[in-house]
Amino acid sequence: MKNSSKRQPTWLGKTLAGAFLGLALSFIFIAFFAWYGPGGIEARDKVQFNMWMITPIWLTIFSFSYLFNSAKQAWLILGSLTVLLYGIFFMLRNAL
Repeated sequence: MKNSSKRQPTWLGKTLAGAFLGLALSFIFIAFFAWYGPGGIEARDKVQFNMWMITPIWLTIFSFSYLFNSAKQAWLILGSLTVLLYGIFFMLRNAL
């Protein structure tokens, strides 16, 4: 196995990336569903569903953050995805 493809045991960096950026990603995924999902933001009982779905999405992202090869890669990919999705969300909110 090449040394560059080996996973590094940088668990602290991966944990922090999964905790902070995973939470931010779960918020934006739920925001897309809340605003653009069935019934829009005014749908009945959608608030309760959105509230309860944040935790499973967050923990899924948090769990998969340990599969990155390094903490740097986890921060770059999760951070880039977070910035990209928040940018798209705010552009769509201002356009509509």
